[in-house]
Amino acid sequence: MNEPSNPTAPGAGTPAPTGFKAAVDRYFQVSARRSDFAREFRGGLAMFFAMAYIIVLNPLIIGTAVDMNGDLVGGASDPGVAIPMVAAATALVAGVLSILMGVIGRYPFGLAAGMGLNVIVAVTIAPQMTWADAMGLVVIEGLILLVLVFTGFRVAVFRAIPAGLKTAIAVGLGLFLTLVGFVNAGFVRRVPDIANTTVPVQLGDNGLNGWPILVFVIGLALTVVLMVRGVKGAMLIGIITATVVALVVEAVAEVGPMSDGQGNVNPTGWSLNVPELSGPVLALPDFGLIGRFNLLGGFEHIGVVAVILLVFTLILADFFDTMGTMVGVAGQAGLLEEDGDLPGARNVLVVDSLAAVAGGATSSSSATVYAESAAAAGEGARTGLASVVTGVLFLVATLFSPLVNLVPFEAATPVLIVVGFLMMTQVTKIDFTDLGVAIPAFLTIVVMPFAYSIADGIGAGFVSYVVIKLAQGRPRDVHPLMWVVAAAFLVYFCLEPIQAALA
Repeated sequence: MNEPSNPTAPGAGTPAPTGFKAAVDRYFQVSARRSDFAREFRGGLAMFFAMAYIIVLNPLIIGTAVDMNGDLVGGASDPGVAIPMVAAATALVAGVLSILMGVIGRYPFGLAAGMGLNVIVAVTIAPQMTWADAMGLVVIEGLILLVLVFTGFRVAVFRAIPAGLKTAIAVGLGLFLTLVGFVNAGFVRRVPDIANTTVPVQLGDNGLNGWPILVFVIGLALTVVLMVRGVKGAMLIGIITATVVALVVEAVAEVGPMSDGQGNVNPTGWSLNVPELSGPVLALPDFGLIGRFNLLGGFEHIGVVAVILLVFTLILADFFDTMGTMVGVAGQAGLLEEDGDLPGARNVLVVDSLAAVAGGATSSSSATVYAESAAAAGEGARTGLASVVTGVLFLVATLFSPLVNLVPFEAATPVLIVVGFLMMTQVTKIDFTDLGVAIPAFLTIVVMPFAYSIADGIGAGFVSYVVIKLAQGRPRDVHPLMWVVAAAFLVYFCLEPIQAALA
């Protein structure tokens, strides 16, 4: 296996564990992967804090959109009822599936409702049918993915990808995470809709204006300083310290949210969570959304062809988002083989497929492996034990959601920028003298962040790889499955005109 280019990578010399601890060590291969329990625990904490925003953000997407009947998810008419139910289901699925990933997949991957996938469900699918029908399609998507795993197709596609493109996927994911971190913290923002400008984004609110951005900068600077000094737990210390600073800032300056949900915007406010100690610490979860899905209802409302296209969209996005994250995070942790394959990938993909089913069955949207799992790798975690820690924390969060809400985006996202740098270092493994690989690798790397989509970046790389090999007169260099996947991506990219033609 490759060793990670990571200043926090564990070294030899750790005392061998005994007793029950030794059994846990053997099962999760902690010592075998040159890690230790402290690193796995810190990695699990860092991964949880990097992912915890989904407990707040997913309900704002799923819990506020209406279906064809004007109803909210679960048949609710009030967002105040729907949002807490989605939050509870989101945390439950993330907790259970992350633990399953740790126990079965045995890699440091966390799972939760997929960003992008939840938008497709809320904006594209639900308005065409009832929420129960929409979630039924998500369950179908997961079941199809599960079949593709058991038939060997998902693993075969993973192995068919050239090593250079696998590395490009990891690098692109690093840049994607970096952009996600900058945007979520408000460090990079869309330029306001004003006349005579073609600039799409800018630095902050006309510069580094506002307390929240200062908290982000402090968190990033502290994390970098601790990391280059070789301090253990640098990322976790950065998150905790930035959160404390944010709590003090909010208590003194009363910054408030960036948006109050009623159309009023405060550009120097907190992006999502307002870090304040108020209200009860303990909140009993409402799991009323479990089982609220209908497998066949969508076919009755929009027909077989339209359902197939929608499910195809979910499958392709989920399929390659997971693949990109697996390659990126495992590569950062030094867990990939020389050819870029991931040992035991089948078990990881089984759990990922079950996560999609679970997301639909609980009306929290399709769950998938999270790119923010790289935060665990950044802390040196290399095993599923970190995922178990993350999963337990998500389950605890179903009861202590007010405490989770203390951590604002601005305190958690500096980790993503640091991890983005670590993943970017893998770019030296790409042979840029071979244009047949270099150009597709480049397109993969740049499209992923610029299109704000892991799947779109992978698709651009795959399609261009096949086209260039044809232009070079070397079609035999292309694995048969790469032809199939490239064709699928062409359909994916042209889905809107195809749907319009069918309509």
